[in-house]
Amino acid sequence: MKKQLCELFAGVGGFRLGLDRLDSGWKTVWFSQWEPGASKQWAHDCYVSHFGDIKDLSGEYTTGIDIAEVNKKNIPDHTLIVGGFPCQDYSVAHTLASSKGIQGKKGVLWWQIYEILKVKKTPFCLFENVDRLLKSPAKQRGRDFGIMLSCFASLGYSVEWRVVNAAEYGAAQRRRRTFIFAYNKKTNHYTNVKGISMEDMLLKEGFFATVFPIKSHEALREGEVSKDIGNVSDSFKFDFGNAGIMRDGKIMTAKVRPAEEAPTKIGQILENKKLDEKYFITDEKMPKWTYLKGAKKIERTTSAGFKYTFSEGPIAFPDPWDRPSRTMLTSESTLNRSTHVVEDKKTHKLRLITPIEAERLQGFDDDWTNTGMPDRMRYFCMGNALVVPMITRMGKQLDIIFRNEP
Repeated sequence: MKKQLCELFAGVGGFRLGLDRLDSGWKTVWFSQWEPGASKQWAHDCYVSHFGDIKDLSGEYTTGIDIAEVNKKNIPDHTLIVGGFPCQDYSVAHTLASSKGIQGKKGVLWWQIYEILKVKKTPFCLFENVDRLLKSPAKQRGRDFGIMLSCFASLGYSVEWRVVNAAEYGAAQRRRRTFIFAYNKKTNHYTNVKGISMEDMLLKEGFFATVFPIKSHEALREGEVSKDIGNVSDSFKFDFGNAGIMRDGKIMTAKVRPAEEAPTKIGQILENKKLDEKYFITDEKMPKWTYLKGAKKIERTTSAGFKYTFSEGPIAFPDPWDRPSRTMLTSESTLNRSTHVVEDKKTHKLRLITPIEAERLQGFDDDWTNTGMPDRMRYFCMGNALVVPMITRMGKQLDIIFRNEP
């Protein structure tokens, strides 16, 4: 099978870079990256600066527009579709059985993926989302992921998933993300694994069990999801574990514990040279930083007049050199509690991490985002990105799977 990649919600190209590093023949045939409401499409421009742009089958450049406006028939044929899409409310609007069925909630990007899969019938899928996807929404726990599984089941896919903390598999950042691997029943891979029990797939022989080995698990749970997407939206609830498999609508899931590998530490990715003074915390702002990072209890009042105490514990200040970093957010470098503050290697003064260090935390090449965008957008793009070495790990297993496809 040709290794033809379609990268959706591509950001600055983390999926593509992770697979390209294998040098095993992956070819990106189309991508899409568009930031709603942005006058300047910084991420798309950064992507194009590294890889160039690609025309669709109509001969037009549609990689930098709203994916909802793209004619799915004009997307080039591909064998693997990837993307990190936002976690949103996946509920559906549907009418009586005599009508035309369901319609995804407006603006939710999952439905764009669903439409592409219906049209292009892509053999393999690899998606990334936040870990809370498995538990949302709070009022109907597990419904959103259940809708996704229902969509996959209705189109003839089996699905495996795993919540991966990148630091537990060697990365420099404690970043927990849900990865989803789906494969169509028409693939050799499906034929090769359908005789393996769901339990063995989940714990020993499946895609994620192979790429991200585990050392133990809690009790297995079983369930079922309907192919009736509207019904799932209305009534489905399920307590998904951080690992699982769905085959023919049958679900098996468990909480698993990783066979951890030594993480990279913050100290290993810090720049060891003289840095611009703009990264250093001034004496004037130090009290604010100390307050934000410290423990606090604050009396607050709700709109209904109910008084309560908001409390939070301290965050390490500065972030220690001998541990992997906390999860990097899009607000990195701004004056807030979540921003990383480190001790500079040269001066031993406290400072923010640099854009290059942000890139290193995500496993990108140095200066990957140094393509004309301002620092604030470099941090934003990295806060939105994924940990590239995790994709390379998964790509090695994809290479094995693709070798067995016709």
